[in-house]
Amino acid sequence: MHFARVLRHAGLPLATDRITLALQALQVAGRHSRAEFHAVLCACLLDRHEHQPLFDQAFELFWQDTGLLERVRDWLSPPGTTAMSDGLASPLGASSVPSIGQRGRAEDEEDALLAQDVLLTTSTSERLQRADFESMSNEEFRAALRLMARLRAAFPPQATRRRAPAARPGQPDLRASLRDAGRRGGDFDILRFTAPRRAVPPLVVLADISGSMSRYSRMLLHFAHLLGLRPGRTLPRVETFVFGTRLTRITPWLRQRDPDVAVSRVTAGVQDWSGGTRITESLQEFNRRWARRVLGSRATVLLVSDGLEHGPTKALTFEMDRLHKSCHRLLWLNPLLRFARFEPRAAGIRAMLPHVDGFLPVHNLESLDQLLEVLAAGSVRPG
Repeated sequence: MHFARVLRHAGLPLATDRITLALQALQVAGRHSRAEFHAVLCACLLDRHEHQPLFDQAFELFWQDTGLLERVRDWLSPPGTTAMSDGLASPLGASSVPSIGQRGRAEDEEDALLAQDVLLTTSTSERLQRADFESMSNEEFRAALRLMARLRAAFPPQATRRRAPAARPGQPDLRASLRDAGRRGGDFDILRFTAPRRAVPPLVVLADISGSMSRYSRMLLHFAHLLGLRPGRTLPRVETFVFGTRLTRITPWLRQRDPDVAVSRVTAGVQDWSGGTRITESLQEFNRRWARRVLGSRATVLLVSDGLEHGPTKALTFEMDRLHKSCHRLLWLNPLLRFARFEPRAAGIRAMLPHVDGFLPVHNLESLDQLLEVLAAGSVRPG
């Protein structure tokens, strides 16, 4: 694309379909030697013989000591292929094309960067899907947030104990039928029916914001904001809590429409962010103060923590069992599962693990995508 813009500046008539044809041809040929690369571009981009001398001059000027040919090779080559022959990297003598000025060169370099972004978009997205949140740079973290915003979540509604009017025959609604008969002067000719009311089960997030978990919890807060922004027929009502040395309800702060502003309010307003952690005391406060308010028989709880609790674990076992009995599903999201040789040796992890319905990783975008599938399917994948 960059070289095609150079040819246009040089005065060659070049249509967009020829550029597309050249890109397709380079997928199967023209990447083994400089001569083949030149021949493929010449065959795809030229349609008149008198344009050949100008094309050759522009080609030698463009593919000299800039290294662009090697980068094009890398963009077009599939992963694992061998490098180009050394002949491609050999510098050529400086030449000039009078119709290409310095200003056109600057515009061409800018177009080359845009072309590079387009070609690398797919590979960058795939890499970010598997990149660990903890090892991401600030730029990669922001890019991962933009990719996470594209996740599409749809939670199937479930039947509740309450009933609602139904158009199809089912369980008769005698009260509604009698009221309708009274309006009609006693004619009992239409029978009304009811069916279980369907609603999306609520979701409760308990996120550990200690120093070792702050990066993962920050991403999970964006995830909770994404799910709870528009609760309704396909998205659940989300209640979010964070805990370090104390438990804090942050649901009102996450109602801000802008996710960056919402999470910034949380990090600024929570006093124990990136501090210590007291899992037992935090779960005890949640069970005592909030469980009856936000939980129910159909609620799903996402516990985001590494489980590294210090001190005795007898009270932690009791609180985890109490939390498990208060909800429909308790899913433990632990970033330590990113390690292939992870073993639950810590006392806190061993105390918590028997009381969860699922033990899942939460260290990259791919794990969040798998979490959405688990939540939507109503099943739990083994950790």
